[in-house]
Amino acid sequence: MARFINIGFGNMVNADKVVVVVRPDAAPVKRMVQAAKENGRIIDATQGRRTKAVLMTEESFVILSALQPDTIGRRIQSDDKTNLEARGDLDE
Repeated sequence: MARFINIGFGNMVNADKVVVVVRPDAAPVKRMVQAAKENGRIIDATQGRRTKAVLMTEESFVILSALQPDTIGRRIQSDDKTNLEARGDLDE
């Protein structure tokens, strides 16, 4: 079952497909974003705001978000914890 998280401004992404969430200021990340633009594999979910996080999916799509990577990471983790609690698999 797909688990969607909000990445800002009502934009949702399947949390199961996200491989990495990183800051956009490192040179390798900038190159990855540029290559994705050239190959038509970029999704801009910033609504014109400054990009603060770059998400990479299993299918090599690059998603730009205006939320901080920490915020997106917390949303993914809290969603994981909620699903484990619902299934009864959470060991605390």
